[in-house]
Amino acid sequence: MFDEINEIHPLFKNAPSTTEFKKLRKRIIKNTREAIEQYGMIERGARWLVCMSGGKDSYTLLAALYELKWRGLLPVEILACNLDQGQPGFPTTTLPDFLTEMEIPHRIEFQDTYSVVKDKVPAGRTYCSLCSRLRRGHLYRIAREENCSAVVLGHHRDDILETFFMNLFHGGRLATMPPKLVNEEGDLFVYRPLAHVAEKDCYKFSRALSYPIIPCDLCGSQDGLQRQQVKQIIDGWEKNYPGRRQVMFKALMNTRPSHLLDPHLFDFEGLTIKK
Repeated sequence: MFDEINEIHPLFKNAPSTTEFKKLRKRIIKNTREAIEQYGMIERGARWLVCMSGGKDSYTLLAALYELKWRGLLPVEILACNLDQGQPGFPTTTLPDFLTEMEIPHRIEFQDTYSVVKDKVPAGRTYCSLCSRLRRGHLYRIAREENCSAVVLGHHRDDILETFFMNLFHGGRLATMPPKLVNEEGDLFVYRPLAHVAEKDCYKFSRALSYPIIPCDLCGSQDGLQRQQVKQIIDGWEKNYPGRRQVMFKALMNTRPSHLLDPHLFDFEGLTIKK
């Protein structure tokens, strides 16, 4: 793993030599590789648009993918992409400077979706839903323009778990962010290689490597967001019962349609008994 000084990719130049960090790095790479293989993300010779927000998760994603490429376990071409959405105070040079210094092929796109969201969303309502849709549309367009077959996102295990509970509590359905899906137009994959990686590991990893983190509240941290409320609930469970997050996450991979209530997933009417 880049053990020789002349083999170290710039992304890892500040890597600590501590045993603790080596274990962390190994765990992240192992979890990322597991998700990529388990959900069939590898397309040999493909080109991936790896989305960079400047947060801890996207930096961790980029580093993990580059390490897997170096090992020969990810035979794809990577194009990093940042969509500058015009949020007030966004540091426009941080990511371009970082990606250039790290020798990462990249594209920086400016689209003022922030003004659109501010104009369309009524006072007191949260921005996230519309902002996300607008961002997704631009990323799909960029992927097509760059001949990429997949848009790759940095959502981690905790994002997926929180989304499940948001859908449960507020949406009335059992659903979450899948590790792999096809967009509505049917021409692009959407991948989440960090699906098995814990948020706390992303935080420790990006901080240890001194990546220039861009705050996630640039559009104004709105109080009362559903995701924040769900996160607080899960944090409470984890505090009282350590390991609860991982147990709940495993449940998402161990469903039993016959023990739920959806007749579209299981033929209850067709059940028979022995006579």
